[in-house]
Amino acid sequence: MGDNLARKILKGHLVEGELVPGREIAIRIDQTLLQDATGTMAMLEFMATGIPRVKVGLATQYVDHNLLQTDNKNADDHVFLATAAQRFGVYLSKPGNGVSHQVHLERFGVPGTTLLGADSHTPTAAGMGQLAIGAGGLDVALAMAGYPFYLTCPKIWGVKLTGRLQPWVSGKDVILEMLRRHTVKGGVGKIIEYYGPGVATLSATDRATIGNMGAELGATTTVFPSDENTRAFLEAQGRGEIWRELTADPDAGYDEYDEIDLSQVVPLIARPSSPDNVVPVSEIEGLKVDQVIVGSSVNSSFRDLMTVCRILERRRIAPGLAFHINPGSRQVLENVVAHGGFMMLLLAGGQVHQPGCLGCIGMGQAPGTNQVSLRTFPRNFPGRSGTKEDRVYLCSPETAAAAGVFGVVTDPRKLSELLPWPEVKNPDRYLVDDSGIQVPPEDGRSVEIVTGPNIVPFPEFPALPDQLDVEVIIKVGDNVSTDTIMPAGNKVLPFRSNIPAISKFVFEQADPEFALRAAEKGDGAVVGGDNYGQGSSREHAALAPRYLGIRVKIAKSFARIHRSNLINFGILPLVFKDPADYDRIKQGDRITIPGVRELTLNGVTEIPIRVNGAEIVTLLHASERERRELVAGGLLNSVKEENHG
Repeated sequence: MGDNLARKILKGHLVEGELVPGREIAIRIDQTLLQDATGTMAMLEFMATGIPRVKVGLATQYVDHNLLQTDNKNADDHVFLATAAQRFGVYLSKPGNGVSHQVHLERFGVPGTTLLGADSHTPTAAGMGQLAIGAGGLDVALAMAGYPFYLTCPKIWGVKLTGRLQPWVSGKDVILEMLRRHTVKGGVGKIIEYYGPGVATLSATDRATIGNMGAELGATTTVFPSDENTRAFLEAQGRGEIWRELTADPDAGYDEYDEIDLSQVVPLIARPSSPDNVVPVSEIEGLKVDQVIVGSSVNSSFRDLMTVCRILERRRIAPGLAFHINPGSRQVLENVVAHGGFMMLLLAGGQVHQPGCLGCIGMGQAPGTNQVSLRTFPRNFPGRSGTKEDRVYLCSPETAAAAGVFGVVTDPRKLSELLPWPEVKNPDRYLVDDSGIQVPPEDGRSVEIVTGPNIVPFPEFPALPDQLDVEVIIKVGDNVSTDTIMPAGNKVLPFRSNIPAISKFVFEQADPEFALRAAEKGDGAVVGGDNYGQGSSREHAALAPRYLGIRVKIAKSFARIHRSNLINFGILPLVFKDPADYDRIKQGDRITIPGVRELTLNGVTEIPIRVNGAEIVTLLHASERERRELVAGGLLNSVKEENHG
């Protein structure tokens, strides 16, 4: 049996281990990606290694999240990142140049290479045939320092695509169909590889949309072949020389299979407040819409935005509805302008914003109380928009534009009663302007790194003690996201480089007293349900609780990136051996773990814990390397011990 594409790329980058699902492997990283919400801390972590210049083929830093400058904090962080990038050899995409995923696809992605990004939506680069994985900032910082990336070898899930999408249906509907079928846990421990004749009907940017939201399935990453459509996109970007064909072998096999007939996919929409709460748009037609936002992290390409422009051409946005457009990049905006789309949006009454993440991370654009907001974003977790008890729906640009025209949720196929289907294709040649990208000097040793008052050094954490005696500070349910653990938004994000300050917001939505209670109790524990820590790659959801004294988290199961982040910062990620034991623990209970240091170091899987005098068995699934990190008190401590050992 031949190799699938994911296995080929993994095999070509394998540094340690065997490609056996469930076993730990290490792979060589070719490119790294940081954005400013994660990059400030990751850059501090890289600096803590003492390495004078990045040792990865290409390192990039994007300023696309913390764009609102309501005081000095974000502006200071931007200067810090700009000067640090010059010092250490990192390409910097300046504020307003665009969202990391879109810009990287346009200007830096290379088929067949590996990309590690401190953003869970890094797999957008699947549209380039790149194996792109989201991770915590510390993992990315170490990749920048030349270390391999460790992960549990995933299964390869082959999804065969046949047929062709019908008019008014697009790539967003394909990934919503995957979420409808498989839920936010369906991709955990897997790489999704799309293959089959239907792949050739999807553009590079349609594939990027599908890859981006593979993160919502919990997948390690997504990969598409590099074919003629990939070459067309690279040629249009003036980068055709880097193209190479990459496909699975004709007789390739997969660990799991699924199949989608693209011709049968219908317009879909995810209802509040989870990306997998998916139904056909026709099922909720007529619901009044107050706000629409197109763009940001996903569906912000030229095709997506120009499709909306053509639908709104010579029309007006429905009364009482706010219609926002967040271009994915300056390049996208320039090309939309060149094709006349900008005036179509303005004359229709649309509000065009600077290229950036913006409302996708809760940085402005929050809806009003009880308002319905339709967004082409990847996530609609509760409160992520910045409004408590928000009503956020996820949809395609076509469905978003239909709501803009009619003022209510409408199946976009009904637009055919007003206009012909605007079959928008990506340009044969994009207007390219790289003036928003700062190229690092060949030698940056003379560059002074500017640190404002909001840049606080990385905290030091003690090693794992012989015994843990902790109180359960909070108990939460299933599918708790990193947005719930560590909120985003314009109030919190500016403190990303200041752990003492940002720690005050941990679990703010679920329990406003959590941070104060955790700090008062000293060492503490958190108890959670299934898929604890889903969503964003933000390492602050582990780092800030660790700063508050959380030493152990016990859950029915953990999301991949969050579990890795917990280990990176010395928090024990224990799993209930019997999920029913979850019900035996409540907030305020005292948990004792005798001999925890020795048990961890000696490779013991079953870790007994004592709760109010009774014993519960938990499991520590961790490699020998991860156990050394836990005992040391975190990955950075472990690296320092190795370097000085």
